[in-house]
Amino acid sequence: MKLNELRDNEGAAKKRMRVGRGPGSGKGKTAGRGIKGQKSRSGVAIAGYEGGQMPLYQRLPKRGFNKPNRKKFAVINLGNIQAFIDAKKIDAKKDITEDVLVESGLVRRKLDGVRVLGKGEITSKVTLSVTGASASAKAAVEAAGGSLTVTSASAAE
Repeated sequence: MKLNELRDNEGAAKKRMRVGRGPGSGKGKTAGRGIKGQKSRSGVAIAGYEGGQMPLYQRLPKRGFNKPNRKKFAVINLGNIQAFIDAKKIDAKKDITEDVLVESGLVRRKLDGVRVLGKGEITSKVTLSVTGASASAKAAVEAAGGSLTVTSASAAE
């Protein structure tokens, strides 16, 4: 077998129907769209319309509530903080604030604040000052000999 002899199996590749290419093609003139009406025109997609039947999104029950003024926190894990300390991107001897985390590149932006979660190990003695923290994160930092202060009482659990 040579490279120029390679081809698909018989019937594997079906050529697409070219519509609107004359009466002999079987899909000429109106190209299978019928005559007149919204759907015969270009640029029309009637999304969610089911021909007068009640649309699916209206038939399903609505549940829950989305708080319009909910807070969105930038979330980081203790393991990530330790990795950045090991890589000398964060100085563990100085106080670690939200601004320090942003400057180091660990957090892209603060959003409504930074929240620390307890995933991963922290071995350095650090002084953290953030908007929120989980109970496990607080315990892990204090077990390593550091301190974690939560600046906003409403954000903490």
